[in-house]
Amino acid sequence: MTLVLKPGTAFSDAWSRCQVVAPEAFAEDRVLNLWGGRWRFDGSPSPATSPVDGSEIPGPPRLDTEDAAAAVRACLDQHRTWRSVPLAERRARVSAVLDAFTEHRDLLSLLLVWEIGKPWKLATADTDRCISGVRWYVDEIERMLGGRAPLDGPVSNVASWNYPMSVLVHAMLVQVLAGNAVIAKTPTDGGLSCLTLACALAAREGLPVSLVSGGGAQLSPALIASPEISCVSFVGGRDAGGQVAGALAETDKRHILEQEGLNCWGVWEYSDWDTLAGQVHKTFEYGKQRCTAYPRFVVQRDLFHEFLDTYLSAVRGVKLGHPLAVESADDPLPDLSFGPLVNDAKVKELGDEVDDAIRKGGVPLHRGSLDEGRFLPGQETSAYMAPVTLLAPPPSSALYHAEPFGPVDTVVVVDTEAELLAAMNASNGSLVATLSCDETDTAERLASEVRAFKVGVNKPRSRGDKEEIFGGHGASWRGAFVGGELLVRAVTQGAGDERLPGNFPTYTHYPSV
Repeated sequence: MTLVLKPGTAFSDAWSRCQVVAPEAFAEDRVLNLWGGRWRFDGSPSPATSPVDGSEIPGPPRLDTEDAAAAVRACLDQHRTWRSVPLAERRARVSAVLDAFTEHRDLLSLLLVWEIGKPWKLATADTDRCISGVRWYVDEIERMLGGRAPLDGPVSNVASWNYPMSVLVHAMLVQVLAGNAVIAKTPTDGGLSCLTLACALAAREGLPVSLVSGGGAQLSPALIASPEISCVSFVGGRDAGGQVAGALAETDKRHILEQEGLNCWGVWEYSDWDTLAGQVHKTFEYGKQRCTAYPRFVVQRDLFHEFLDTYLSAVRGVKLGHPLAVESADDPLPDLSFGPLVNDAKVKELGDEVDDAIRKGGVPLHRGSLDEGRFLPGQETSAYMAPVTLLAPPPSSALYHAEPFGPVDTVVVVDTEAELLAAMNASNGSLVATLSCDETDTAERLASEVRAFKVGVNKPRSRGDKEEIFGGHGASWRGAFVGGELLVRAVTQGAGDERLPGNFPTYTHYPSV
């Protein structure tokens, strides 16, 4: 079977379409930064490649510290104007942006495929969740504001690369809907063109959005520590999150810091293996490159043989490969579990961690092969990694405590409930967890001892949005919890003192800027 690239889906096709849709933001060979209400040829473009096939694509135009500070000051000017715009007009403009996203949904999604390697089904789901999620806020915003006012300064957004639309753009539009100007940093590892197109469509409707690129060292003094900024929203790893938290320590800025945790799936006194098989297969969606992935299974020893049969059957059914490769031009795009990882450096990092864990005593249960993947003839595959599963990762290995953020699972076998809980709480807090257990009372009792924000019983949990709040325990979260009304409260202020839900300080005043 020889595969071909689906006609009309090449990156050059997507780029040409971007230049037609938003010529103000896409030059011949680079994107522009957006701040102060206009697109600018500032910054130094960096080289970039697509994880899909290693081909060159436009990289981020990195600003220096001085230009980033100017962008924040311009954002404050926009904020002072926007916060007085009536809610009805804000709703109408955000709705118009969502209509534009709907019109260009396939283009936004195709950019996600090339820039961060999402299979088509997952890329369109990312775009669709952004649109439907923000429409819900448009409908509900009047009730959720309840007399609350925008913050005194703009909201700054720094997010990871894996969900540009349903996490980053979604948050930005809700923040704008609530009356704030927003500024965002493009993720270093991908999503630049998709975010640029989204912000171009938003800026055309008069929304006060700024999008800039640059390294953390150059942009952090402006986007995080600047006195003009009233709130910082961060999504990423614990190392970078710790640096952000350190920069905020001497300020009274509002903050939402969503950080990684080792999300665990426990199996205890359980027998519904057919259900678990489907759930295990789904955990490999997008190569486990998301904050609510499940890379650790903690299994009762007496059930290990049945778990292993179920698990191996599920993981062997995982499909990976080039997201846009088809057998013939008329075929639909493939329904893959995942495509490439974010880059080839991540593949090497995970490979080294797997080898290190095995040298220290970990037992390889499964190692997939790229020979089973769907690729174009002669295609570069250095950013692809087949699933790997290790039994008993040694405590001295990185895979014991840290989230891999890739298709690497570890399995820990336990004998007692105390061992189960200790293993599920190995990373000082996580965002989600699940317990597969036949007895509801037992599951709920154990769930109360798991240090995860959301614990599912016989089902996975997700980040969620709309009316379901989201947060974390331990080092996986700092600041205000978000979701539904709490997301709106996090970026608005009420009369007098208030305490926002989450590990967040009580505010006795709001600094004027």
